[in-house]
Amino acid sequence: MKSLELAQRLNRRHFLSSSGIGLGSLALGSLLGIGDQRTLAGAALAPSAPVGANPSKPPGLPHFPARAKRVIYLFQSGAPSQLDLFDSKPSLQARHGSELPDSVRMGQRITTMTSGQKNFPVAPTIFKFARHGQSGTELSELLPHTAKIVDDICVIRSMQTEAINHDPAITFVQTGAQLAGRPSMGAWIAYGLGSMNQDLPAFVVLLSRGRTDQPLYDRLWGSGFLPTKYQGVKLRGGKEPVLFLANPAGCSTQTRRQMLDDLNALNNLHHSDTGDPETLTRVAQYELAYRMQMSVPELTDLSSEPKSVLDLYGPDVHKPGSYAANCLLARRLAERGTRFIQLYHMGWDQHGNLPEQIRMQCRDTDQASAALITDLKQRGLLEDTLVIWGGEFGRTVYSQGQLSATNYGRDHHPRCFTIWMAGAGIKPGMTYGETDDFSYNITKDPVEIYDLNATILQQLGIDHTRLTYRFQGRDFRLTDVHGHVVKGILA
Repeated sequence: MKSLELAQRLNRRHFLSSSGIGLGSLALGSLLGIGDQRTLAGAALAPSAPVGANPSKPPGLPHFPARAKRVIYLFQSGAPSQLDLFDSKPSLQARHGSELPDSVRMGQRITTMTSGQKNFPVAPTIFKFARHGQSGTELSELLPHTAKIVDDICVIRSMQTEAINHDPAITFVQTGAQLAGRPSMGAWIAYGLGSMNQDLPAFVVLLSRGRTDQPLYDRLWGSGFLPTKYQGVKLRGGKEPVLFLANPAGCSTQTRRQMLDDLNALNNLHHSDTGDPETLTRVAQYELAYRMQMSVPELTDLSSEPKSVLDLYGPDVHKPGSYAANCLLARRLAERGTRFIQLYHMGWDQHGNLPEQIRMQCRDTDQASAALITDLKQRGLLEDTLVIWGGEFGRTVYSQGQLSATNYGRDHHPRCFTIWMAGAGIKPGMTYGETDDFSYNITKDPVEIYDLNATILQQLGIDHTRLTYRFQGRDFRLTDVHGHVVKGILA
């Protein structure tokens, strides 16, 4: 009887303790404005790591000398049309409006958005292509600024993916799996290599919105089953890049410091009782947030940039949260030691009215993308900064919906698409891979998503087969059981 009463008291004590911690965390989360992204203190208040996770940092990294110290990933969300930007197919002009041959399509799957069409009319681009630079790289007239840096970039025309719809495709590119729940690439790299600046996160995310709506999900820069301290920290445009980072009115720096010291003491006591590694993450994230009170305002203040640099990025650089402003912030983050900088620019989803919409997308992004490469190069940062530009898949050669002489749309196309890379040991001024006359199938040097991710890790000094994390009895990695380094693009 006494044993039963003791057990009941212990159970009540455990319930009240757990409830108190849980409710307190929710209340504090509300005060801190924690959203789905769980940034900074929010990351610290995330649920505990699942049973079976190993929080220790992998030993022996980097595995070999690295060419890259950091990565800037310019992700063009929604899938830019390779046919209108990078992959010139002049022979298609004579086929305008003709049916896509069965010998080209070969029964490959298409989306439900065009599966009901009675025909698949070939839609040549209306934009002119020309060769640029000493390399003679062909680009569309929509990319006049990128044309000036073609000798600094490597254009890969033979990318392919397994996914045909946006959600699984973008999740695949960012995490190495089509289903949500895996760690993002930035989280893997933060886990493997850590930060180079204790006053800034190792992994920072910047968002900008294009002229058409394109949804994004905070889990794309999440840590999955890795400890939450490795997830990306999203910086917002505007006067308050990180919500609730500044001290509240009436709270001095000394008061905030004392509060954090007391809170850390409580968290350390809790960790000694439970052994939960996420409690230590909570302590680390509060301390990082405290240090960022000084580093973030300095980072986002562009007033120290000379006019020549601001002009390089274009007029939109003065608009907080624009793609141009985020590209300049990416350079500032790179020179301050941020390990992985992820930009997302939404709106590359031209199912209809492509000629008008893609013009606007390029107007928003072309100058700033090229300016980033020029700026990094002038500062000597391009030598050890890996820059990637690209989306989640390509666009169809056939028109989605009505085709006219001046207007057309393009559906999703996973079989081939184009990205470009620069810096950190990537061969400059080259074009890699080839597609058929319809930009529908790859004819030379295919590159899968696993291969791209393996190559990114390679340039950071990481053997992609050895960066693993044991979870639920299995060793996981960014490239799963796949992936080969694309040696043909390495200098």
